[in-house]
Amino acid sequence: MIAEQEPSNTMLSEKKDLHGKLKEIFGYHQFRGEQEAIIQNIMAGRNSFVLMPTGAGKSLCYQLPALMTEGTVIVISPLIALMKNQVDQLNALGVEAYFMNSTLSKSEITRVKKSVINGTTKLLYVAPESLSKESNIDFLKKANISFVAVDEAHCISEWGHDFRPEYRKIRNIINDLGNLPVIALTATATPKVQLDIQKNLQIEDAEVFRTSFNRPNLYYEVRPKTAIKKQLIKYLKTRKGQSGIIYCLSRKKVEEVYEFLKVNDIKALPYHAGLDAAVRIKNQDAFLSEDVDVIVATIAFGMGIDKPDVRFVIHYDAPKSLEGYYQETGRAGRDGIESDCIMFYSPKDIIKLEKFNKDKSVTERDNARHLLNEMMAYATSGVCRRRQLLHYFGEHLDKDCGYCNNCQTPTESFQAKDEVIQALEAVHQTEQRFGVEHIVDVLRGEKSAYVMSYGHDKLSLFGKGLQHEAAYWQSLVRQILVQGYLKKDIDNYGVLHVSEKGKTYLDAPYYVRLCKDHDYEHITEEEEDKDLGVNQTNKAYDPVLFDMLKALRKKVARQKGYPPFAIFQDPSLEEMATTYPTSSEELGQVNGVGQGKVVRYGKPFLELIKKYVEDNDIETATEVVVKSAINKSKIKIYIIQQIDRKVDLEEIAEAQHLSIPEILDEIEHICYSGTRLNLDYYIDQIMEPERQDEVYAYFMSAETDNIQVALTELGDEDYSEEELRLMRVKFLSEIAN
Repeated sequence: MIAEQEPSNTMLSEKKDLHGKLKEIFGYHQFRGEQEAIIQNIMAGRNSFVLMPTGAGKSLCYQLPALMTEGTVIVISPLIALMKNQVDQLNALGVEAYFMNSTLSKSEITRVKKSVINGTTKLLYVAPESLSKESNIDFLKKANISFVAVDEAHCISEWGHDFRPEYRKIRNIINDLGNLPVIALTATATPKVQLDIQKNLQIEDAEVFRTSFNRPNLYYEVRPKTAIKKQLIKYLKTRKGQSGIIYCLSRKKVEEVYEFLKVNDIKALPYHAGLDAAVRIKNQDAFLSEDVDVIVATIAFGMGIDKPDVRFVIHYDAPKSLEGYYQETGRAGRDGIESDCIMFYSPKDIIKLEKFNKDKSVTERDNARHLLNEMMAYATSGVCRRRQLLHYFGEHLDKDCGYCNNCQTPTESFQAKDEVIQALEAVHQTEQRFGVEHIVDVLRGEKSAYVMSYGHDKLSLFGKGLQHEAAYWQSLVRQILVQGYLKKDIDNYGVLHVSEKGKTYLDAPYYVRLCKDHDYEHITEEEEDKDLGVNQTNKAYDPVLFDMLKALRKKVARQKGYPPFAIFQDPSLEEMATTYPTSSEELGQVNGVGQGKVVRYGKPFLELIKKYVEDNDIETATEVVVKSAINKSKIKIYIIQQIDRKVDLEEIAEAQHLSIPEILDEIEHICYSGTRLNLDYYIDQIMEPERQDEVYAYFMSAETDNIQVALTELGDEDYSEEELRLMRVKFLSEIAN
C-alpha cells in the first residue's frame, strides 16, 4: 500500500499565497465551490473548462491567477460594456487592467499596448473581432502572455443561444501567439454545447469543472399575462430603490412599457438597439450608478453588465429558449442575495415567436421550434421550476426546491401507472429514435405520414392512449423525463431513451405522482390578484443603517467614477449593518472587504457607522453584543445571511463543516440573543402544517421550553428532537423576538 504523499512546502506556500491574495485584494475569507481547484489547474499550465452558474464567481477563476503569474492574461469577452464593468471593478481594487476595443482612441490604444509590453498590465480584455486584427496579433506576439481566458464560451457553439461566428476563429489566433493554456468559461451550456466548445477550442484534454446550475437565492415564478400593468406597478412600488431589469420582445414594447412606468413615477429608462449608441451607454451608466432603478430592455441588454445587486428580472414576454431565459434571469442576485425571476406568460407569445421563424431555413426552423416547445413546457408545467431548469442542463435535483411558485402554490396532482408504462413502452417500441411529439402521435393513434412511413401504426401500443388529449401525454412524457425514467440523447436533439431507472420501473411498476399543467386560458380573480415575488421581510440586518450605507456608497462611487458595487457589494453592506464595525480592523473582517478597500474607502463608512451607533445607543461587537445581542462570530453572521436567502440547513452545515445538531446549536444561540429567524421555508419541507400547528400550540401553553419535556408530552415516536428544536426557534422568533 502506497502512503499518501505529504504536501510539499512549495504547495503549502502557494496555497497560503493564494488565500492571502484572496483576502488582501478581493476581501474574501475563503474560496467558493471549485474556485481554488480551477485556479491551481490554471497555474499548473493546464487547460480548463469551467461550467459555473452566473454569480458563482467565474471571473475570480482567471483574475486571481493573473495576479499570481508573470505577464498579462488575455480575456476574450463578447461585449464592450461587460469589459468596461470588469475593468472598472479591477481598477477599484488597485489592479492594473485595460480593455482594447473600438471605443478607444489611437492614443489610448497606444498607451494600453505600451503598458502590456512593459508587463505592468495584469489583464487585457479584448473582443474576438479586435483580437483577429493583424496589427493586434503582431503586438500580442511581442507581449508576455501567461494564458488565455475565453469568457461566455457558449458563443462558440452553433447550438448555443448567443452564437458569434467570430468566436470560431479564436483557436487559430491562440496558435499564432504560442502554446498557451486556455480556460473556457460559461454559465449556460447543455452537454451538447459543452462538447462543441471543447472541440472548437481544441481543449478536449481540459480538466472539466462543472458546478451546479442551481442558484438557490433565485425565486422562479411564471404568472398569467393578465392585468399585467396593474401587477407590474404593484410589484415595483414594493421594490423602490432596488435594481431590476424588465425584458420585452420588441423595441416597440420596450418604449411602451418604459412610458407606462414613467407615468407611474417609477425611475426607469429604456435600452434597445434602435436607440443611439450614446443614449444606450448613458442609460446603462445611469442604471449601474443607481440613478435609475429599472431598465426596460430587449435581450440586447444584460449580458453586457456585471451588476451584482439586480434584485429582480421580469420577462414581460416569453423568451425564445430556456438557455436565453436562464442567461437573462442569471443577471439577478449575483451577490448571492435573494432575488426574483418572474415571467409573464401567454400562449400568444409562443405563436408570435413562431411567426418570427417562418423565413428561416428548414433546419433552423426545426431547431427554433424545439427550443420554443421547451420554453412552453417550462411555463405551463406544474413541476418544480428549478427541477425543470436544472434537468434541461443535464443536472438532476432529487427533490422539489420549495422556492418557486409551483412549489409554494402547487397545481393539482394525480397518480399514474398504466399511462407511465405505455409512454415508456412507446419509446422502447419506436427503437428510442424519436422525440415527444412522435411518441404522443403513436399513443394517440395519429395516422400521420411520418408515423405511417416508419410502420408505427402496426405497433401494439398504437392508439392505446386515445382516451387522453395530446396535451396530457406531452405533459406526462416531459414529467417522467424530469423524474429520470427517460433520458435525452446528447447527440440527437430531442430524441428520448428509456433510462436505467425506466427499465427497472417496467420490471416492477408503481404509481408515480404527476402534476396538472397550468391553464393560462382560464384565470381566477384570486390568481390575478396574488402578489408577485417573495416576501422580503425578516431581514437580520439593520435596515435603516443599510439604507444609509447604500446612500454613502453611491456618493463615494460618484466621486471616484466607479459603479457603486465596485466600492462595496450589498452582502458587505448587510454584514456592516449587522455587525456595526467601528474600527479599520473590524471593517477588514467583513466579507468582501479587503485591506485595500479599507484603506481606499473605509474612512467615511466607519465615521457613519460610529455616529449611528452613538446616536442610537447601540452596543457593538467589541462591547460583546450587537443591537439584539447576537454573538458576532463569522459563522453566526454566515448562518443569518444564508437563512435570509432560504438555503437548506444541510447546505449551510456542509459549507461550515458542521453537523446538523451543531448548526441547530448555533441557530438557537442566535434566536436566544433576540434575532428573529424565519425558518418556514425549511420547516415546511420536513413537517406537514397540521404537525406544525400541534407543536406550536404546545409551546404556546407549555410551562417550559425544555425539549425532553416536549418529547415526552408530544410523543418521541411522532416527533424527532430536530423537529421540535426547529419549531421552538420558529415559536420564539415569532412570539418573543
